[in-house]
Amino acid sequence: MGHHLRAATAYLPANLVRAAVLLIALPLVGTAGFMLIEGWSFLDALYMTAITLTTVGFREVHELDDKGRVFTIVLSVGGVGAIFYAFLSLFQFLLEGELGTLLGVQRMKGRIEGLGQHYVLCGFGRVGEEIAREFVSRDIEFVVVENNPEAVERAQRKGYLLLIGDATTDAVLREAGIERAKCLLAASDSDAGNTFIVLTAKALNPTLYVVARAAQPESEQRMLHAGADRVFSPYLIAGRQMAISALQPMVVEFIDTIATHQRGALRSCGNRSLRRLRRGRADDS
Repeated sequence: MGHHLRAATAYLPANLVRAAVLLIALPLVGTAGFMLIEGWSFLDALYMTAITLTTVGFREVHELDDKGRVFTIVLSVGGVGAIFYAFLSLFQFLLEGELGTLLGVQRMKGRIEGLGQHYVLCGFGRVGEEIAREFVSRDIEFVVVENNPEAVERAQRKGYLLLIGDATTDAVLREAGIERAKCLLAASDSDAGNTFIVLTAKALNPTLYVVARAAQPESEQRMLHAGADRVFSPYLIAGRQMAISALQPMVVEFIDTIATHQRGALRSCGNRSLRRLRRGRADDS
């Protein structure tokens, strides 16, 4: 129950939540106050609280003593202030477009709940953005999990399915549909963060295929022990790719073309490789 309440209010502006709390708390405080100060019954205290907060001006239930009058003044001023604050917060909520944002978030959550056999991309830095671009080119369903404001803004501009939150927590990964997912990619900029993401994901879905990013070579073994199926180091891969490109350019070009599924480019690459091979043989002869 508490989890659902926190989830429901997580996307509401703080001032609107405070206004709602005030509007709920004031009648409770007023009722309890009249019962304690004047010794009235619950119904009489509630009725007096209602007419005081709404300032309708009906007669008093019973005669008030000095303490009761002071309490009524404080309750009346507090009630008017709380109602004014609530209206102001609601007006700001509607005027600044926060309602549209909230509805957009709810629609996004609905789309995420409809996913199955999808990919969960945790982290939207340079590596994560490149992964997302590749997924889009292959028409793969995926959801981005990120809590960095700058990365969140970039993902929103791209129109990706986005869940704002900490990917190391059970609740956020469950919202991302981790139990129904095909694969999780831990691609944040932090090796420690990626290790915790792997641990959390494997605890929630032991059969999930997990790919992790490691910036430091010593982090690779930790992530494998945490449950990652594959660990990649962008710097190691880039260095190896550059070295092979210098030593065997035709091989790298051919493999890259196969990996990107560009059939026309594959034929062109094969023709170029064949021409280079013929030129090499001609030079040798």
